[in-house]
Amino acid sequence: MRTISTDFHNYYPTYPIDVLADKEEVLFLDIETTGLSPKSSNLYLIGCVYFENDMWHSIQWFAEKYEEELQVLTSFFTFLKKYRFLIHYNGNQFDIPYLLNKCEQYELDFNFDHCDGIDIYRRIAPYRDLLGLPDLKQKTVEEFLDCKRSDIYTGKQLIEKFHDYVCDRSENDLNDILLHNEDDLKGMLKVISMLSYCDLFNKNIRVMKAQANYFNDASKKRCQEIVMKLRFETPLPMPISFRSLGCYFSGNELDGILKVPIYEEELKYFYSNYQNYYYLPAEDIAMHKSVATFVDKAHRVQANASNCYTRKMALYLPQWEVLITPFFKRDYRSKELFFELTDEFKKSRSGFGMYAQHVLNSMFQSYE
Repeated sequence: MRTISTDFHNYYPTYPIDVLADKEEVLFLDIETTGLSPKSSNLYLIGCVYFENDMWHSIQWFAEKYEEELQVLTSFFTFLKKYRFLIHYNGNQFDIPYLLNKCEQYELDFNFDHCDGIDIYRRIAPYRDLLGLPDLKQKTVEEFLDCKRSDIYTGKQLIEKFHDYVCDRSENDLNDILLHNEDDLKGMLKVISMLSYCDLFNKNIRVMKAQANYFNDASKKRCQEIVMKLRFETPLPMPISFRSLGCYFSGNELDGILKVPIYEEELKYFYSNYQNYYYLPAEDIAMHKSVATFVDKAHRVQANASNCYTRKMALYLPQWEVLITPFFKRDYRSKELFFELTDEFKKSRSGFGMYAQHVLNSMFQSYE
């Protein structure tokens, strides 16, 4: 078995690893095998990246012959003991089960029980369509991030190179194999920045400023919208923009813009306890019985769920679930929900932050 160590002088994660775990307890992992099935293939290379002495380093354990996969496994799991957080790309589906299966074959008492971890592939999979990715291969994501590789081979091509190396010990084949794995590890340090898109929909967003804006729509109708200037917790690696639900979002690095239509119209607030109300057809409103008892019986009827409301002309913002109360509707069966854009809400930065997160998540769910 051969062990290769390399200093990554100019390579580092483009995502704040410290928000996940202490850098010195983090290990990036990537493996190379001669097939997908642990029972009928060989493990011939495990590569890792770790942080030590203020620098990121890689270490690779390479089996120079088939029988050395046991040494590779033992060396890796011995090294793993001091790490508590594992980062990989689709490792939950392949790398981790493969390694554990190999441990069973050799009756090794190794596992990942002491490690927390993150599978970058699984985290970013829900956002594939939003980001316009044709697939989620690591190389595809690297291309999206404009990462450059020195390696030119596929994993399948490397299998043949490994078989050739076992037979003739060609240093060229070895270098190609090690370079491919090293570029996978370097790529992972860049690809982890994709977690910022996950953060966009799952972490707090600060609204730095919110103001109304007038514009003319396609039919030249004068419309109004709220424009929110956003600040994210982690920078987006590439600009992103999309429209959904009549709203617009764009983000670049730490800053974003979110535009949401403002509706100026008369909407209805529906009382839930309609048994306690009368409906007044002439006024088209519901009135509590404690007051409506003074209204002539000929001008009132028992309210029901669909007519137990009061009407209000105001400025409204849309919401796609009941986030802010009281909520208003155009009619009883309408699924569209609104809340009043009050002077109090206009002054609430925390309220706008909560609302911006709600709008973004609703836009994403609708985009899917």
